[in-house]
Order: sequence, then structure tokens, then C-alpha cells
Amino acid sequence: MHGERLQVGGGVGRRIGGGGGRPASVEGSVLQVLTPRELEVFSVLPDGEGNRELARRLGIAERTVKAHLTSITRKLGLRSRVEAALLSAEWSDDLRPDPKDLDRP
Repeated sequence: MHGERLQVGGGVGRRIGGGGGRPASVEGSVLQVLTPRELEVFSVLPDGEGNRELARRLGIAERTVKAHLTSITRKLGLRSRVEAALLSAEWSDDLRPDPKDLDRP
């Protein structure tokens, strides 16, 4: 999926029955603007958990999850958490750690 363009903004909204807006293209490389913690929050969004559950799972405060979600949507030019979750689901293979890396001490 690296290098592919995904339609977000109005494009995602139309796919899920929402309204228009100006579509924006997002390449996988744009994820580099996210901090490691934002990437961690972004990667678990498709699981459908609420902020409280995400906070417990990640060991951070619920308010911190909200702050990260706000930052993620702003940095990626998204309009909602739903768009962020859809984009995260599309990029889930690139967001998961390589199993070979998990074996390293």
C-alpha cells in the first residue's frame, strides 16, 4: 500500500453516507507527521473502542486520548474520528509492527 493515494475528507464521507466537502489525498508517507504515541493511538482506532477503553489499553489518561485524536485528525486533514478509524483500518498492515521485530531482545 505504500505510495498509494487514498481519498479522505469528502471521499470517506461519501462512502459511509455522509456529505461532501473537499476530498484530500493522503499518502502513507503522511503518517510520518504523527508522533510515535499518535501512531499508537491511530493504529488501535479500527478496534472500535471508546476513549476510556483506549486509555486503559494504552495506559494513558482518557483526556490524553482525546488530545491525540484531535491532533491526528488535524494533522491528517480529517473531519472526524470515524474518518481516522477508516483510514487507520485501510493502513492497518503498515501500522502493525513487523513480527520479526517482536523477537528482538
